[in-house]
Amino acid sequence: MPENEETVQVEAEPQEPETAPEAEQAKTDPWADPDAARKEIEKLRREAAKYRTKAGELEPLAKRAQELEDAQKSEQERLTEQLTAAQDRVKAVQARAVRSEVRALAAAEFADPDDAHAFLDLDAFVGDDGDIDADSIRDSLADLLKRKPHLAKPADNSPRRPAPDRTQGSSGNGARSSSDPGVIFAGLMDQALKGR
Repeated sequence: MPENEETVQVEAEPQEPETAPEAEQAKTDPWADPDAARKEIEKLRREAAKYRTKAGELEPLAKRAQELEDAQKSEQERLTEQLTAAQDRVKAVQARAVRSEVRALAAAEFADPDDAHAFLDLDAFVGDDGDIDADSIRDSLADLLKRKPHLAKPADNSPRRPAPDRTQGSSGNGARSSSDPGVIFAGLMDQALKGR
């Protein structure tokens, strides 16, 4: 109920009668009287000068604070860039080490050890501590050979001789086929000479 009483009191307060706008404007408008206007202008000029002086005093402090903030930000950015570059170098070294380990383990069973790391996810072999899991690499290589046996070394290690292709080159019996350009040219020459 106290809220209602306050509401009633607010409504019960008498309102001031409206005064003529010209009379009110004359009271509050300093520009109507030239002397009052001059005093108001001087007052505003003093106030503006005070603010300019205060701003002039605070400007070097604000500039210095901004420089310190920029220097600290630059230091943080520089350190962040260095950290990122170091992490990238560590990842590159780990990847190179894993590739070397895969090549070394694949050399015994693969025809081309470089093929082995092309089919494997090398990041999976690096632990959280940065160590390389050689047992996991061996298992993955064995699985890869099961899936793609053509990557394995051939059973015998002797070099393979190429199989002869009897359709290439001359047959060795001296008889040339009619599709041989030499035979065709000789036939044309014989016809030309006989036709003389």
